[in-house]
Amino acid sequence: MEMKKSKSSLKAKIQRLGTTLSGMIMPNIAAIIAWGLITALFMAAGWIPNKQIATLINPMLNYMIPLLIAYVGGRMVYEERGAVVGAIAVMGVIVGSSVPMFLGAMIMGPLGGWSIKKFDQLFQDKIKSGFEMIYNNFSSGILGMILAIFGVFVVNPLVTAGSNFMSKGVDWIISIHMLPLANIFIEPAKILFLNNAIGNGILVPLGIQQASQSGKSVLFLLESNPGPGIGILLAFMIFGKGTAKASAPGAAIIQFFGGIHEIYFPYILMKPALVFAAIAGGISGTFTFQLLGTGLKAAASPGSIIAILLMTPKGNYLKILIGVLVAAIVSFIVASVILKADKTMTDDDLEARQRQMDAMKSESKGGSSAITDGQSATEQVKKYEDVEKIIFACDAGMGSSAMGASLLRDKVKKAGITDIPVTNTAISRLKDENGLLVITQEELAERALQKTPGAMHISVDNFLSSPKYDEVVLNLKVLNQISPSEEKKDVVAEDANDELGLQNIDFSVLKEVDFIHHDQRIGSATMATSMFKDRLKKAGRKTPVKNIGIDELEDSKERLVIVTKEAEKNLKLRYTNVQILSVSNLLEADEYDAVVAHLK
Repeated sequence: MEMKKSKSSLKAKIQRLGTTLSGMIMPNIAAIIAWGLITALFMAAGWIPNKQIATLINPMLNYMIPLLIAYVGGRMVYEERGAVVGAIAVMGVIVGSSVPMFLGAMIMGPLGGWSIKKFDQLFQDKIKSGFEMIYNNFSSGILGMILAIFGVFVVNPLVTAGSNFMSKGVDWIISIHMLPLANIFIEPAKILFLNNAIGNGILVPLGIQQASQSGKSVLFLLESNPGPGIGILLAFMIFGKGTAKASAPGAAIIQFFGGIHEIYFPYILMKPALVFAAIAGGISGTFTFQLLGTGLKAAASPGSIIAILLMTPKGNYLKILIGVLVAAIVSFIVASVILKADKTMTDDDLEARQRQMDAMKSESKGGSSAITDGQSATEQVKKYEDVEKIIFACDAGMGSSAMGASLLRDKVKKAGITDIPVTNTAISRLKDENGLLVITQEELAERALQKTPGAMHISVDNFLSSPKYDEVVLNLKVLNQISPSEEKKDVVAEDANDELGLQNIDFSVLKEVDFIHHDQRIGSATMATSMFKDRLKKAGRKTPVKNIGIDELEDSKERLVIVTKEAEKNLKLRYTNVQILSVSNLLEADEYDAVVAHLK
């Protein structure tokens, strides 16, 4: 157990470092894209050459982007004070530099934030009342000045030497055609949710430096190439089984055009051998890009074919498309061979694997689980009593977490729960607060727990498909059911008159009557449906009557659901809006004549 814990902690530390690096780049992707578009359009060799507009290119590259990176890096450590000191400090490495100081910004930004944070811990509590503003302004200014000078004489020479060394190293790897081998490490790392750390934390800064000199860089394509992912999903569309095959087309569209690469990770986790398909696709794609001498002007984020084409230099579109196509074909062929040779996958292997992992994680971490017959609903709901906000947290806080939040937000809205907001953010920006429910991917759960130890945590295998979303909604609905008004309704129902509860039913909006069955066998619900239809027919009524499963029911006031008193409690736990009539005997109840009389 200790060994396992150590491994998990090591992985969390690596992910945290990657998140710190990518966390400084991701909020500034828009600025990098703006620079890339201005360069592609208005430079001398661009689509619309304009000498005056082109004067923006170097200042944006050398000053604006490093300043933004340092500002965000300082803010990550110590909010706005850290951001300002980080921005001041980075000027020391920017001024006089012969290379874009992205690496220097990623050092000085967090260093500035850390320095002012420690300074405040030492002296802020000792400041006399009335002198707070003087202390805040002068401490930040003086410390920022010291760090800027330190940057000029110490950090600038070191970073310049390091940047030149790495640049020459990359150029050497490219010159001997060994760059494709980088995908041996990049593709497996992506599956461990290190894609943003690698792409935005390492490759993007190096790529911008290279693009500033040669006008384009293949480094922007190493992690963002959608070819390997689309090839694997296409293989599932043809050779997959059950749920995996059925869900693959939708996943392919989201991955290829939406740029959310995380969506194909569960498919590889389901069959780990498929990582070789991703590696083969990545290597072949990078080799093709390098062979054709192409690259992108700036970072393509997210890794969508649309974003990639927008960042493609003039005259390179066919080369880029060929590289993506080659990667897709190779990964498709390898994945197809693996899937065809696999005899162990069942028709519902993807769904079963996700549910199995969810259950195992819940048991091991004491997390959320579905309400079962042997578990008290009150005990389950109690965990949700203090929930006031739900946040999805992922590495970057943009792609997959935004889609997961959208899915749950839709479920919560349909359930009639309007007082609990559902949002998304990056793990690095999580704050521990009361009433918070944090939902993360299982690979990132440890880091989320460290950031918000006081919050309720749920980990899922896949943001885009998890049974735990239904559990969350179900438990929140139960809380909405428990209110003084509902208790009063129950009392009225118990003291009902001859109509036995019919006074609580609004017949004016009813469009359908449903009998609920709980299994696939023909039983009392089926017989009751047939007999009730006969009653309606004889009375000249035309309201539809159906026999459906409890999971198929639409939660609407237009439905009157007739159930036994034993099944009523379970139905109320699941649905909020349906109108319910509980009877002692489904086949023959005194209430039926009165119901028929009220129907249309």
